[in-house]
Amino acid sequence: MVVKDLDQVVVRFSGDSGDGMQLAGNIFSTVSATVGNSISTFPDYPADIRAPQGSLTGVSGFQVHIGAGKVYTPGDLCDVLVAMNAAALKTQYKYAKRDATIIIDTDAFQKSDLDKAAFQTDDPLAEMGIDRDRVIACPLTQMVKDCLADTGMDVKSVLKCRNMFALGLVCWLFSRDLDIAFNFLRDKFAKKPELAEANIRVIQAGYDYGHNTHSSAQNVYRIESNTKEPGRYMDITGNKATAYGFIAAAEKAGLKLYLGSYPITPATDVLHELSKHKSLGVTTVQCEDEIAGCSSALGASFAGALGVTSTSGPGICLKSEAMNLAVIMELPLVVLDVQRGGPATGLPTKSEQTDLLQALFGRNGESPMPVIAATSPVDCFDAAFMACKMALEHMTPVVLMTDAFIANGSAAFKLPDLNDYPAINPPYVPEELRGKWTPYMRAENGTRYWAVPGREGFCHILGGLEKDSQTGAISTAPENHDLMVRLRRQKIENIKVPDLEVLGDSDDADLLIVGFGGTYGHLRAAMDELRAAGRKVAMAQFKYINPLPANAAAVLGKYRKVVVAEQNMGQLAAFLRMKVDGFVPYQFNQVKGQPFVVSELVKSFTEILDK
Repeated sequence: MVVKDLDQVVVRFSGDSGDGMQLAGNIFSTVSATVGNSISTFPDYPADIRAPQGSLTGVSGFQVHIGAGKVYTPGDLCDVLVAMNAAALKTQYKYAKRDATIIIDTDAFQKSDLDKAAFQTDDPLAEMGIDRDRVIACPLTQMVKDCLADTGMDVKSVLKCRNMFALGLVCWLFSRDLDIAFNFLRDKFAKKPELAEANIRVIQAGYDYGHNTHSSAQNVYRIESNTKEPGRYMDITGNKATAYGFIAAAEKAGLKLYLGSYPITPATDVLHELSKHKSLGVTTVQCEDEIAGCSSALGASFAGALGVTSTSGPGICLKSEAMNLAVIMELPLVVLDVQRGGPATGLPTKSEQTDLLQALFGRNGESPMPVIAATSPVDCFDAAFMACKMALEHMTPVVLMTDAFIANGSAAFKLPDLNDYPAINPPYVPEELRGKWTPYMRAENGTRYWAVPGREGFCHILGGLEKDSQTGAISTAPENHDLMVRLRRQKIENIKVPDLEVLGDSDDADLLIVGFGGTYGHLRAAMDELRAAGRKVAMAQFKYINPLPANAAAVLGKYRKVVVAEQNMGQLAAFLRMKVDGFVPYQFNQVKGQPFVVSELVKSFTEILDK
């Protein structure tokens, strides 16, 4: 057996929705992150609650990219494909490199399995042109049954452990430390230790099978870490990082955190995670609908808490009335939009960036609000923290945009020190204004003072009807309404956000790549590949979209060619054309429900460079 060192590798686990591919992938990611590898993951699963077993539409996948250095994407194509049945091989092989190692369970390639997967012959490998020398074929199901024969587990429970055998085999292939996986399982199944030990036994069996059967014919690989900074790390999804960011902001501001939410894919995990943290002053309510979720969060803000509501695009449509109410009442509120494929129900488990214009303008009247777009699973923590800070300090609703790709994807997360984060100082009404204060009196930066109900001497009423800027009484006066519209707009424009950072050949690039939010990793990888080929390329990724960074116009006007790449039909490009005089970019637009493919980006950007 030869151990080869690699800089990076991509592994894709695939099988039926009930085969536990997401769990196997998550454990492998955790093992890799714990030893210091950089990781990027992509769970790719169907919207069906449970498609027929062995069907083409029921295949669930989990792809993870592991690197010794920094990795930015889950990878275009995988080096190792685990196909737990015939349908998985049929649908997932297109994501594998031509020389990829394929691991299959021969027990799931019987005649009935091949028929369900629409194979025309009884030799699927030959039919698909797969070199048998690259295939590790084993009777995985039977070996799992043999491994657990003396445990007394029922057949259904035994079969649920098949994913762990595949995981053990992959851990052998990449010289992973099984103890980390064992500890993960013991924590996960702490209340069912017998189940944890059964899965541990199966992982060990998969590892031993690889070592004993293929050690003389198959190379194994090692991916050392060369980027790990000292600190505690965890493998974290974007949704979990978002939840932690909300908790951190509430702690920093000294406020209770309230989440009013209605379950919706792919945002529900934020509700699930926050519901675990009552000990940290977190209150979560699963409301009867999206409107109630947003309205209750606004009520919590009125009462002096940090109000948050979470949803995806269809829910933003329903929340818009309550979001508008937050605009006119000038109360802090964070609205999390985990974007998914649309319109309507669309593609519930797939990712897009098609909600941007809705976040910016999807309300009646002049209703400006800040919009922030997280750029990675790890950045979801910082983006959530800053969205809360912005909402609390400027008394405004804020839309925090992520997407299914970064929300469900994961990366190695160094646990932060909250002392390193800025203070959050809400504009509470000063005591010296007691007896003179009215609800729409403002601080020097234009922000309305916040009087928490119950504070003696500051009783007041807010509502959805326009109010007089001086008295706070209902007003339909034309001049007053014009003034209030301008004050609300100016308050948002006064918010200071970080300058737009330019990466790469910032001084002399022939092409500037522009994107926003969760496409950062793919655009960064494309830029790096073009620069490695000798092309002069720079990149700027918008995290703060409204208000735009102060240097945005200067950056966009500096380069002869600019391409705006986004997973919609040109929403950011349209907004930038509205905001920046004379800006006419090239555009790269895809709406496939899947992440960008770096090779496609490189090809398109090269064509623009060569024009």
